[in-house]
Amino acid sequence: MNKKQILLIDDDHELAELLVDYLAQQNFTVHCCFDGQSGLEQAYNNNFDLILLDVMMPKLDGFEVLKALGPKHKTPVLMLTAKGDNNDKVRGLELGADDYLAKPFHHQELLARIKAILRRIELVNQQALQQNALKEKSLLLVNNIELNHAIRAVFCHGHPIELTGTEYQILTLLLEQHGEIISKETISEQVLGRKLSPFDRSIDVHIGNIRRKFLPFCDIEKIKTVRGAGYLFLTGESD
Repeated sequence: MNKKQILLIDDDHELAELLVDYLAQQNFTVHCCFDGQSGLEQAYNNNFDLILLDVMMPKLDGFEVLKALGPKHKTPVLMLTAKGDNNDKVRGLELGADDYLAKPFHHQELLARIKAILRRIELVNQQALQQNALKEKSLLLVNNIELNHAIRAVFCHGHPIELTGTEYQILTLLLEQHGEIISKETISEQVLGRKLSPFDRSIDVHIGNIRRKFLPFCDIEKIKTVRGAGYLFLTGESD
């Protein structure tokens, strides 16, 4: 089995050495960059299965790297944030990170997060391959929002919407079960591949990102928050 390629962008040399050794035992190859600028260049010029991105680094910090990568860069990003710094976590998700893990972390928890993200990406890729093999143009159209799974594109009233991989999967889940309340626990387990922990705002932030990106093209909020229950995609034609 080919080893998965991980790009670690972190100025902590000791941590990098430990992760290189540990993840090698788990069939991963880790490529290290110790500042944001060199990490950004590696991310652009090479194909990786996952990027582990620290926040505080020389030259470019993690947020600047995320901004430079932009929404069209499809490699999933797992942010490494300071313990308890919720602002860093939320900001990273808003800029396109798929998930976050607070330092210091246990190596087994990092491995679990990595595997959960890669499983999700693998599932998406398998679905795309199946769709291509059948030569079908798979469309999901609900209330003027169109998802084209064949090319992984999203449109609202014909306008293209740039979503991250995580945002795309959350929207797909809501559209496929439109008119039904989907709990945050369900979204976390089916999209992020992990149980929702107490005070975890990651789903809220992803939903907020989706709403913000659709706002210029929709007169109403299509994704309704049902307090204490979850989220509901409205099916009425109100815009």
